[in-house]
Amino acid sequence: MAESWVNSAERIGADLHLELSGSGGRRAALIDALREAVRGGRLAPGTLLPPYRSLAADLGVARNTVADAYAELVAEGWLTARQGSGTRVADRTRPLRVQPPRHAGNRPVTAPPRARAPRHDLRQGTPDASAFPRAAWLASYRRALQQAPDEVFGPGDPAGRIELREALTEYLARARGVRTAPDRLVICSGFAHGLRLLFGQGGGGVLRGPLAVEAYGLGFHRELLRTAGVRTVPVPVDEHGARVGELARERAVLLTPAHQFPTGGPLHAGRRAAVIDWARARGGVVLEDDYDGEFRYDRKPVGAVQGLDPERVILLGSVSKSLSPALRLGWLVLPERYVQDVLAAKGEREAWASVLDQLSLADFITSGSYDRQVRRMRQRYRSRRDRLVAALAARAPHIEVTGVAAGLHAVLRLPPGTERSALKAAAWQDVALDGLAAFRHPEAGTTGPGAGVQDGLVVGYATPSEAGFGAALEALCEVLPPDAPTGSAAGPTNEPPDTPADAPTGSPAAG
Repeated sequence: MAESWVNSAERIGADLHLELSGSGGRRAALIDALREAVRGGRLAPGTLLPPYRSLAADLGVARNTVADAYAELVAEGWLTARQGSGTRVADRTRPLRVQPPRHAGNRPVTAPPRARAPRHDLRQGTPDASAFPRAAWLASYRRALQQAPDEVFGPGDPAGRIELREALTEYLARARGVRTAPDRLVICSGFAHGLRLLFGQGGGGVLRGPLAVEAYGLGFHRELLRTAGVRTVPVPVDEHGARVGELARERAVLLTPAHQFPTGGPLHAGRRAAVIDWARARGGVVLEDDYDGEFRYDRKPVGAVQGLDPERVILLGSVSKSLSPALRLGWLVLPERYVQDVLAAKGEREAWASVLDQLSLADFITSGSYDRQVRRMRQRYRSRRDRLVAALAARAPHIEVTGVAAGLHAVLRLPPGTERSALKAAAWQDVALDGLAAFRHPEAGTTGPGAGVQDGLVVGYATPSEAGFGAALEALCEVLPPDAPTGSAAGPTNEPPDTPADAPTGSPAAG
């Protein structure tokens, strides 16, 4: 019987694909192929190469041919060989005798510079990355992997793993007042993915526009909807949230009822009831962005609007604020009539969230680790909020701070006409901040309550590490505009001369 290639003892070792070409013989061809694999980056520094006999068998050449090629490349500096540790690709910081320097004209070719992180990052949108619960998540991942049935490693369910949908059903009912069942949940890879599933591309989604949105919100979401062919219509906001009484002929509205983004504050109870009445009368639907509903500090918990009428509200949530945006896990809680259409939009082979991550999150929730992490971070973020408010009271008492009863950011109200110059000063001091104007809908009205242009800074107090938060607060206070006598123009402190008008001011993060 012919020898099996798969089981041959001569083919033990790592696979290495090489194309041997040229007329200089097999040894020369092998040397050239290995050089090119290293030079092109296909074989990274430290890569362990196959043993002589394994590579010789794979390439159909003599073992001595491979040994000679390895020896030549070791001598040239391409490879290193050490007794007991095999042959490896050399560190590229070592000089290579054969490789000529690359130039563009008379200038050496260098890699493009990587974007440098700001010294003080006070942009909204991300939690403290250093606080991710690595040990608890690893424990959940291990349990999930050990207990996973074999079917987990085959084709998945577009709705998402039943274990996660059941865990979320219980958690959302307990913590957010959501009324649903596992077969009403669809797992997605975040809020933006959920919007794409609902609105599709070119107006061919489950829902159609125009879509009413709050006059202040994430430009990223508006752009996503615009790309999908959906027109958005701004609804004014005030201290009680969106002015839902001004909804017109739209059939859907996107709201942030637990904590209006970015101005802060929950949707007033009367308006929560009013928007449900509007949806029933219009045959419409409310899209509820529950982006940071777990983080409240000075008020009683505000339940999800979805609990008022599960057949008129689509709730979208994710772990991007409570755990990390890197996990790419979110969910849609759907009225029954939309479930099959959303699953069809998702497709049988859509780019789903990792099944193992879904199982890990399910274990993380059912084991109690998720609740413990939320409570821990709620205490940490409240402490940071308090430090921010105290620093401003001491250093800039003329600056009004709003939207701090919940969430991961605050809004600093500025004197009229000072937002742009404050952002320029912040950029000069290497402080990344978002201006309130960046979140304003381009079609929002300029007059009337809740519609006018407001100057302010959106300060995210969750992003910096614990060690860097104090310095970030100090830098923030340095760039705020000073108090000014009535009738005089206020200008920022430390504003550099001739700062370009388009100096970077940070950008909103997508959830």
